[in-house]
Amino acid sequence: MFVGEAPGVDEDRQGVPFVGRAGQLLTRIIENAMGMARADVYICNVVKCRPPGNRNPDLAEQQACSHFLEAQVRLVEPALILTLGKVATLFLIDSDLSITRMRGRVWDYEGIPVVPTWHPAYLLRNEGAKKETWQDVKLALRTLGLPDAPPPWKPESKLVP
Repeated sequence: MFVGEAPGVDEDRQGVPFVGRAGQLLTRIIENAMGMARADVYICNVVKCRPPGNRNPDLAEQQACSHFLEAQVRLVEPALILTLGKVATLFLIDSDLSITRMRGRVWDYEGIPVVPTWHPAYLLRNEGAKKETWQDVKLALRTLGLPDAPPPWKPESKLVP
C-alpha cells in the first residue's frame, strides 16, 4: 500500500490517486524498481480532496478524512505501507522526527510495517533524492521478504529503464 498526502489537480479531476507527473514517476518506481504491476498495489491519500492552492493538508483536514484511510487500511490489509512524504508519514507514525530522519527505517502502524520515503513530487524537483528512494524501495522489498531488484535507474536519471 502506498499512502500520499492529498490529490493534486489531475487526481482531483479524475478521482484517481497519483495520475499526474508524480503519479507517472510512482508508477515507474512500482513497476521498474519493485518489479510489481501498479494494479497489484493499493494507492491512496491521507486527505481525499485537494486542499485550496494545492497546499499541504492541515491537521483538521487530515482528521476529517482519517476514518476513510483507516477503513482503507483495514480493508486492504497491506503487508507493508510505503508512505510518500512528510504528511503521510507523520499521519501514520506518531513522531517528532523529520522525514529526513525517519527514512531508512521500518516503523509500525497497527502491526503493519511502514517504510517512509520521499514523495514523487519531491523527486521531480530533487533528482539527488532518487538514490535515497532506491534505498527505501530496497528496504521495503527486504521487509516483504522479496529480493532486491537490480537498480532500474542511475541515481542521476529520471527513473526510466
